Amino acid sequence: MGKDRYLITAEEIADMEGLRKTHFLNPQAQRINKSLGDQTGLTGFGFHIIEVEPGFETTEHHRHHHEDECIYVLEGTATAHIGDEAFEIQAGDFIGYRKGGLAHSIRNTGSSLFRCIVVGERLAHDVGDYTRLKKRIYRNAGLPWTLVDHDNMQDVGGSVGKK
Repeated sequence: MGKDRYLITAEEIADMEGLRKTHFLNPQAQRINKSLGDQTGLTGFGFHIIEVEPGFETTEHHRHHHEDECIYVLEGTATAHIGDEAFEIQAGDFIGYRKGGLAHSIRNTGSSLFRCIVVGERLAHDVGDYTRLKKRIYRNAGLPWTLVDHDNMQDVGGSVGKK
């Protein structure tokens, strides 16, 4: 599949097994990921349908410094954590996470499967913070991702390379 594929039918999507993922920093963040954008060769943004069982989370609580991301709820109920606030969400709700905005995550607090669409940019680089864990991740095209503790970061105030 990929660059030659433009259409995925509803029946094909329903039959897709998806990829089971567990977040590398959060064993409670377990989901099934159906990457429809990858299946059709999209490269500028990711388009995914994710499914989360009751009691599990979508990801580790995080924020992006350079990429926008959004969620549209298809079915089920959950609690969206945005910054320090919690919001009950359900089918038809939309959440826009803007770059540089508040940290976010979702926990399926309902009694049935939670399904949503996740769309996010795919820039060549991004910086993200796992705010509850006090860690920062750096992603640069062609290089391994780098994870550092906030305590080990040094603010050089833009003075690097200046005389």
